Amino acid sequence: MNEDAVIGCLLGAAVGDALGLPYEGLSKQRAARLLGSPDRFRMLGRRGLVSDDTEHLCLVSQSLIQSGGDVDRFERELARRLRRWFLMLPAGIGLATLKACLKLCLGIPPSRSGVRSAGNGPSMRASIIGSCVESKEHCLELVRRSSRMTHTDPRAIDGAKAVAMAARLSSKRLIPSGQLSMRFLAEAIPCLEQDCADIMRRAAESVVRGESTEAFARSLGSTKKVTGFVLTSVPVAIHAWLTSPDDYMNAVTSVIVLGGDTDTMAAITGGIVGCRVGENGLPSDLLRDLRDPPRSIAWMRSLGSQLARQHGSEKPVELQLAPLFCRNALFAVVVLAHGLRRLAPPW
Repeated sequence: MNEDAVIGCLLGAAVGDALGLPYEGLSKQRAARLLGSPDRFRMLGRRGLVSDDTEHLCLVSQSLIQSGGDVDRFERELARRLRRWFLMLPAGIGLATLKACLKLCLGIPPSRSGVRSAGNGPSMRASIIGSCVESKEHCLELVRRSSRMTHTDPRAIDGAKAVAMAARLSSKRLIPSGQLSMRFLAEAIPCLEQDCADIMRRAAESVVRGESTEAFARSLGSTKKVTGFVLTSVPVAIHAWLTSPDDYMNAVTSVIVLGGDTDTMAAITGGIVGCRVGENGLPSDLLRDLRDPPRSIAWMRSLGSQLARQHGSEKPVELQLAPLFCRNALFAVVVLAHGLRRLAPPW
């Protein structure tokens, strides 16, 4: 597998997550007035911080390394790591993931811990699987196991499959950018049920017609912001990737300016585009300013390198719990401060 694509996926998702995080939940009009253009980090001055989108990608990466790709062991390992992640009190956790983690902590097995939700939680952690698993069938089964742990709605699972298939294609860098839309349809549509297949086909056909990502989002009814509903946010992210497969900043910012679930859409888009452009295709100033220890750029680079080079199961690089707990406490304060800031003008 391509080590640069795996590292690009992790770092691309992290940068997109950090860029989109301050805009999360805002309408596109309010976001523009309050924060301005998403051309730099705005969460803590110019310093970038990541959310659960990046954290889950890292958990999946660690679980893939630990399990050696065995699907049963992967499921058990990811469940164990999700429990520990939840007990470290992360801020901003989604409702479906919250309920699923509570069930995991109560001893309910991962095959039955998921809740009926069509949110995009599984999709935010799927790109890394597509970037590093060569067999399509193996990739889809890993995605299904990862998804059902928190979300059992078939639409949520299909959204994650679509993201994994996109990352898998994006990692094949010899495919000309103009062929990606049709290749995506050929790869992804047979794996998806009708609802998701239809909306992904609309996204790809919209790109072929030359429509902007904003125009496509409006056609889905997202005029003020894009929600976390999987059949809206994931197609928009896929559209942004297919529109700008070789231009990381254009792809990522095109979903952030739409408002709504900006961090997840930017993380999904950034992870997929990152597979194609690699670390060198990411903005060096943003990589420099993304400082969120202990989950640092250097640590994620090491994790991606280990995932790409793994031979059988081995112990992944880990984070120390005490610094992680302190980081989560600081992050909660920053999130609260942003929430209070939104109570004030400009409206």
